Amino acid sequence: MVERMIHVLTLDLADEVAAIAEYEHWHRPGNVPAAVLASIRDAGITQMEIWRTGNRLVMTMTVTEAFDPVAKTAADLANPEVVAWEARMGQFQRALPQAPDGSRWTPMARIFRLTDHA
Repeated sequence: MVERMIHVLTLDLADEVAAIAEYEHWHRPGNVPAAVLASIRDAGITQMEIWRTGNRLVMTMTVTEAFDPVAKTAADLANPEVVAWEARMGQFQRALPQAPDGSRWTPMARIFRLTDHA
């Protein structure tokens, strides 16, 4: 069985109904800029989902072996359309206290996997 490489990250949104609604609006089909979608796919991310409860978001990314988060960050910083998207989304996002310096999305650690248990 081939193990899929999955990254799970979390952050909070501003705890305001209007901000959450606008954030969701920007993530509907047709509203995410093509350059942003291309940057995700070009980095080796084959699937991405964002889930919400209240103002907490969880993002899952299924990636290829070639995925390099440092290279993705560098490529994004060199892309004006991605920089503009990140600035727009940044007005809604709130990093968790344990977020790495300079990052809003915080990686989560897997603590359980059913297939590890007989």
